[in-house]
Amino acid sequence: MTNPRELLLSSFRAAVAAADPARVLAAFLPGAGEIRRYRRTLVVGAGKAAASMASAVEAHWPADAPLEGLVVTRYAHGMPCRRIEVIEAGHPVPDEAGEAAAATILERARALGEDDLLLALISGGGSSLLSLPVESVPMADLKAVTRALLASGAPIQEINVVRKHLSRIQGGRLVQQTRARVIALVISDVAGDDLSAIASGPCSPDPSSYADAIDVLHRWGVQPPESVAAHLRAGARGTIDETPKPGDPLFARVRAELVATAHGSLEGGAAVFERAGIRAAILGDTVTGEARDVAQVMAALAREVAGYDAPFARPVALVSGGECTVTVRGNGRGGRCTEFLLALARELDGLPDVWAIAADTDGIDGVEDNAGALLAPDSLARAQAAGLDARRLLDDNDGWRFFDALGDLVVTGPTRTNVNDYRAILLLAPATQRS
Repeated sequence: MTNPRELLLSSFRAAVAAADPARVLAAFLPGAGEIRRYRRTLVVGAGKAAASMASAVEAHWPADAPLEGLVVTRYAHGMPCRRIEVIEAGHPVPDEAGEAAAATILERARALGEDDLLLALISGGGSSLLSLPVESVPMADLKAVTRALLASGAPIQEINVVRKHLSRIQGGRLVQQTRARVIALVISDVAGDDLSAIASGPCSPDPSSYADAIDVLHRWGVQPPESVAAHLRAGARGTIDETPKPGDPLFARVRAELVATAHGSLEGGAAVFERAGIRAAILGDTVTGEARDVAQVMAALAREVAGYDAPFARPVALVSGGECTVTVRGNGRGGRCTEFLLALARELDGLPDVWAIAADTDGIDGVEDNAGALLAPDSLARAQAAGLDARRLLDDNDGWRFFDALGDLVVTGPTRTNVNDYRAILLLAPATQRS
């Protein structure tokens, strides 16, 4: 049988490949005849996949057709493009480089006419990278409320409700401020593939309100800077225009396409197990919640399979996606994937023949340099032998240290795509049955 570690790593690599813009984006571009009907084509974009999406556009765009643009991506996620400028900026906390890029994107979009095309390349991470706060909110205050929301454990969809109502470009406002035809090509990193939530929906109608944004801050115990609070209060009173809503006729000139999704990547990863003769059970791409709570549920399912071959008979791989959250209570290092795996290790407590991987398809778990990690049946025993206290490390949100000490971090570097986390729990048949 294939080595379990290599099998898990191969499944993750296949999941990432299924969302590679170089492979999937061309099919969604307009045809050469349509392209040549536009006077100008301006490419704009934001997200961890923005540079690779821009490169894919250039590779398939007619050489004699007009093409120009600007996309913004995370630091270290850029790649060379010839006709489209690539700028790197801060993520997950926005910075001035992203603010300047967003301002330029908005200015250039406003200059387009009805005979022009705005080709928007949208992917996860765009919410912070395309940060252009309203005039009354300084960038320092936007950074502060973003940090507080990220630390609170709030799900990304709710964080983006706040961001949309502090932005001059998100929540559909990019479309609102251009006269051009708009094609939005989107790589989804949110549960349910809600276009209005991905990168805070610069080209999508926004169903949320200023009142919803205020509720998010209250629900997660975030005390915003006064400039943020004052702007949201004014919006809730109706003295500031709302974001454009579903049904607004301005979206009649927008075509939005999902070019890669989390579920498509789960299917890509699952196929690796199937080719190895192992059933793959896809549990869904919307498995969210506090990382250690999700781990507890997954461990219960794994114990049921290991003890009773139900609801799935071994060998089986339990494959899932979605973005967990971590409420930061300690001072350790690590992201939601290592947090999930460390909690899973404690719950499984060395259960034989159970292996797992959890890794972010963008190659970055939180703010660390690893995509995620691998868990083996002997991980806890090896950690104890090395003098590591798994419970203490989990309490300190220090999953990175646990798996780094074991040599089990998964390091890929930036993948330049992003369809959320990939998780697989591999339950092998007992060794006596694998001869």
